Amino acid sequence: MSNKPGQSGRPPADALDLDRDACYRALVARDSRFDGRFYTAVLSTGIYCRPICPARTPKLENCLFLPTAAAAHQMGFRPCLRCRPEAAPGLAVHRGSANTVSRALCLIAEGALDQDGIEQLASRLGVGGRHLRRLFDRHVGASPIAVAQAHRILFAKTLIDGTVLPMTEIALAAGFGSIRRFNEVFRRAYGRPPHSLRRHDRTGTLAAGITLTLPFSPPYDWPAMLDFLRGRAIPSVESVEEGRYLRSFVVGSQPGWVEVSHPKDANHLLATIHAEAVSVLSTVVARLRRLFDLDADIAVIDAHLAADPRLAERVRQRPGLRVPGAWDAFELAVRAILGQQVSVAAATTFAGRLAGAFGRPLPQPAAAVTRLFPQASVIAEADLTGIGLTRSRAQALQSLARSLGTDPALLTGGDSLDDTVARLGRLPGIGPWTAHYIAMRALREPDAFPAADLGLLRAMETADGRPTPKALLQMAEAWRPWRAYAALRLWIQE
Repeated sequence: MSNKPGQSGRPPADALDLDRDACYRALVARDSRFDGRFYTAVLSTGIYCRPICPARTPKLENCLFLPTAAAAHQMGFRPCLRCRPEAAPGLAVHRGSANTVSRALCLIAEGALDQDGIEQLASRLGVGGRHLRRLFDRHVGASPIAVAQAHRILFAKTLIDGTVLPMTEIALAAGFGSIRRFNEVFRRAYGRPPHSLRRHDRTGTLAAGITLTLPFSPPYDWPAMLDFLRGRAIPSVESVEEGRYLRSFVVGSQPGWVEVSHPKDANHLLATIHAEAVSVLSTVVARLRRLFDLDADIAVIDAHLAADPRLAERVRQRPGLRVPGAWDAFELAVRAILGQQVSVAAATTFAGRLAGAFGRPLPQPAAAVTRLFPQASVIAEADLTGIGLTRSRAQALQSLARSLGTDPALLTGGDSLDDTVARLGRLPGIGPWTAHYIAMRALREPDAFPAADLGLLRAMETADGRPTPKALLQMAEAWRPWRAYAALRLWIQE
């Protein structure tokens, strides 16, 4: 088989239903609305680009339209140095993906294939390796290994462009096993060594703070995101102040803290990460993208919800409303259990007491962020009644912590929303509301919908009275598959 770009493996465009004519029109117009939805691989140059690339538009017969950067890498195309595919919003790998694929992509972004193989990844997802490869071929257009390789290369390019880290640390941060391997892969991908792309000679350290851009597809309602997180921020672990979000974290055994802000009118967030080990960077970025819902195709979601007259005005008033995610699924699940049948403020108080009593101090405190959230193994054995919890609530938290110790995949979601909710509902103290809330925020289920929530019922009240949960579910059928985004709109504007 030839090694020319485009001839190493089948072109996945047709199989993934990319309309060539529509893609080409978007390419000719350099329409930013399509940025992240597809990539153009140019047969005559061997380079792949974003739809907004300023380079001269290639002829249609020279174009392959691919769903992901990984598909382009797998076929041997090089990333464009002008439009920088590493800076594209992350829409393409998430749109329309199966649940298993979406969960796999998140794990890969956090480094799941840096040390382990596909079989171990598949085992974590509850499927076989062959089935996982088939799913990736169908939904992503590339193998899991190709996705991991593309992620490493593009993340390394981001660090070269945006940081002062030395090349050896960039190689480690991007998941390469050695500087030699890093140089080989990078030269193959870009046709030149990595140091030739650096625009400065300075070097620095992660402990002093590394600032990275986190691109998204506009619009983005940043004030609404901050307002939601502010009311639920765990004292000493999280803080929202002066338009910034701060929190502590632990990745593996490495503690640190991060500050996130949104520059005015920019289509990206800024994340300044403080830690001792560069190996945490990729995981931190992946978790921040989930926390701030940066990969949502928000224009499509808003258009769908606006088609319902009951939500149209809400969408018009606040376009770009995202579903706040979670830094850690266990932390969010604890927060959800604490929030049962009490106010948001009361749940926040209990969460702060939990962190104060059982969380480790942050080695380098940052303003109001001084502690790490306690790990499941600590909560599993702690006496939780001393912080004011009822015995049943304390037992529910410890049951969750112990179950997670037995089944580490407990909070990774299921093959479907119903499967996820059913699995969570088998845990003591977790009912439908809590299960849907965990699924919505921690497991990124876009169709999760806690229909019995009082705030949702109140928001849909009319002159004829407040709907029942069953009636609300019937209304919400029109909002599928993005009921979670509808729920946020009802909560925010209730």
